[in-house]
Amino acid sequence: MFKKGNFVINTNNGICEIQDIVTMNMSGTAKEYYLLVPVSEPSAKVYIPVDVAENRIRLVITKEEAWEIIKGIPSIESIWIENDKEREKIYKEALASREPERLIRIIKTLYYRKKERIDAGKKNTAVDERYFKLAENQLHSELAFALGEPKQNITKIIEEHLT
Repeated sequence: MFKKGNFVINTNNGICEIQDIVTMNMSGTAKEYYLLVPVSEPSAKVYIPVDVAENRIRLVITKEEAWEIIKGIPSIESIWIENDKEREKIYKEALASREPERLIRIIKTLYYRKKERIDAGKKNTAVDERYFKLAENQLHSELAFALGEPKQNITKIIEEHLT
């Protein structure tokens, strides 16, 4: 069970703080909800039922976990799926999970795919570009929060620790 004051990742809203645990009566049944406030949009409120929260939110990684993830980037393998629809399904699932390792796998895959296409004289696809940006944004947002760094510094931090 999460606690008031915890910072969590919500699939649709990114990093949020649990501001309260409230009881609400919806459709005749009293139920407990986590009241989340997105860090990027403090005026917004998100309610997540406590009984399904384990499937919808997770704690934000710690600073130590962030460094372990960064150090582990070289060992995370890219994936290769020939079928476009299947590949896009994998991308969507990774984004929905917001799990750093899965996001890194997608970022690496799309980086190598872009390089391969450019080497073959082709442009990167709009779909690949969109998923790359989404995955990178999610990963960098959580790493930045965990490390207490501005998001724009994360690429440089990663590069410094991989060379």
